[in-house]
Amino acid sequence: MQFIFFNHCTLSRKDIMAIRGELFTNQVNLDNRSYYFNVKENRNGDIFLQIVESKIKDGEDDRRAIVVFADDMQKFLSGMDESLKFVDKEKKERAKLRAEKKAAKEAKFAKGGEKDSKPVAKKVFRRKGESRLVAEKKAEKRIHVVSKRQTSSDEY
Repeated sequence: MQFIFFNHCTLSRKDIMAIRGELFTNQVNLDNRSYYFNVKENRNGDIFLQIVESKIKDGEDDRRAIVVFADDMQKFLSGMDESLKFVDKEKKERAKLRAEKKAAKEAKFAKGGEKDSKPVAKKVFRRKGESRLVAEKKAEKRIHVVSKRQTSSDEY
């Protein structure tokens, strides 16, 4: 029995890909993750797509992979396409709602509802030692809640 040892230093990238059964590979780098789209062929001659997500987590390389065989790729891609269409539609709707909410808020704080007038300044209360900027940021997040409970003077 003969053993063949491959020296990876003398082999080209294409030769190494062929040894692992890769026909094509594509890499997408993001901020903290990398995605690899590998088209491979197994020993039976079946072609499949392997999608690998790689990220560094706690100093270790965390990898996850999914495999989609050639027979199922059209269904897989149509599902992916539907998801992308939904995400785009949802993104547009949310941007529209944010713009409407911002316009309503600006109209609410304008004097007399006129667009040309300057908005009425909100009162911002701050704690001792707290900076004005920190107090303003906290005031933006605060929600005014009105109690529906009747007071003792309302009962009589």
